[in-house]
Amino acid sequence: MDSNRLSADSRMRRARVNWWRWLPVHAVLVVCACKRGAEGPAQQQLVPEVTTLTVTEQRVVLTTELSGRTSAFRIAEVRPQVNGLIQKRLFTEGSDVKEGDALYQIDPAPFQAALDTAEAALARAEANLGAAKTRAGRYKEALADRAVSRQDYDDAVSALAQAEAEVRYHQATVESARINLGYAKVTSPIPGRIGASSVTDGAIVIAYQPAPLATVQQLDPIYVDVRQSATQLLRLQGKLGQGQIKRDGEGFNQVQLILPDGTPYPHQGTLQFRDVSVDPTTGMVTLRMVFPNPDKVLLPSMFVRAVVREGINERAILIPQQTVSRTPKGEPLTMVVDDKGNVRQQLLTLDRTIGNQWLVADGLKPGERIIVEGIQKVRPGTPVKEVPATQAAAQAQPGQAPEAGTAPEAGQAPEAGKAPEAGKAPEAGKAPEAGKAPEAGKAPEAGGAPPAGQAPVAPAGASGGAD
Repeated sequence: MDSNRLSADSRMRRARVNWWRWLPVHAVLVVCACKRGAEGPAQQQLVPEVTTLTVTEQRVVLTTELSGRTSAFRIAEVRPQVNGLIQKRLFTEGSDVKEGDALYQIDPAPFQAALDTAEAALARAEANLGAAKTRAGRYKEALADRAVSRQDYDDAVSALAQAEAEVRYHQATVESARINLGYAKVTSPIPGRIGASSVTDGAIVIAYQPAPLATVQQLDPIYVDVRQSATQLLRLQGKLGQGQIKRDGEGFNQVQLILPDGTPYPHQGTLQFRDVSVDPTTGMVTLRMVFPNPDKVLLPSMFVRAVVREGINERAILIPQQTVSRTPKGEPLTMVVDDKGNVRQQLLTLDRTIGNQWLVADGLKPGERIIVEGIQKVRPGTPVKEVPATQAAAQAQPGQAPEAGTAPEAGQAPEAGKAPEAGKAPEAGKAPEAGKAPEAGKAPEAGGAPPAGQAPVAPAGASGGAD
């Protein structure tokens, strides 16, 4: 009996001790539950805040970027025009030459000898021509006195004609020999840059041989040949015919060029022509442009990109790329705030990218408001609180500092005297600014920072500490 009474008393004393030990924990749980119950209605009534941009029409010059290659303005393959032995090469490979500059010297001795022979034959023919003229004149006078027969006179006149023909023949022979002697010095037919020589001194060459001795290419100006699909060309012609885009002035023949390293070419070119036929294997149309090349930056067969002007869209709608998302089917859409302040999805038809913006072909009208920031916090049908955004702020590239009056980027502390943007919190481990208190009813996390995704509210006269 006594032992049972003692064990019951000890259990009662242990229960009283455990009850006092767990009393603070119960109190904390009750206080937290009350606080959570008080915060619940406030959180349910919180309307997400988003940044919106009003859609406007603007004038945009439409361009298209086409890839292609450069080609020389003129190409001349240098070949010999007479047979002979190359005595000397007269140019430096890879240098610039002028029209008429001597490139090779072929042994001129045989051609000089042929010229001398032709000149001697011409002199003999001219001497015979003088004697024939004198004989014909005498026979004519004698024929009047009947001193010679008519046949003798006719023979003298025929000999004179033959002598004149001999002179003309030998004159042509002399000219031919002189031309061949000139061909012994091979010259450049065009100005430009000459490449490697295919022969050396002492080589035997043949007139008009298949293999050229060297090639000269004129690089200033230079051609750029790009290709455009026939589908794009038809679409462009359709837009021009429907009046969706216009072409005013002659500036649309001007073309910009982008070099292989991505840098713009400093000189503008001119669109010369579009080919009249479509390549049956690729379905492409060739466009040829002419660019000045005074510094010889462009070389033949270089891969480049040409920016061609298509026309002007007077009522273009541009929206930032970050406002466009995709459906599971890949259809582009954006979030729009209607007149009642609710969010709705709007499917879009996109034309192309212009910088960091989309050109919208269909789906938006001027005056509609699209959500630029805070898309992840809303769903279709959700009421939101709008904060208007400027066009410059909406187009700011990521990683750039915002302009004056715009909110700082995520992860950066706001400037002195400015509250962080709605819906964004300062970095973890950093307290709000002096004189700024977190939202009523919410205690900041360890280190003084409010929970991520919630912006501190700065009521007048509130301190920066916890409640």
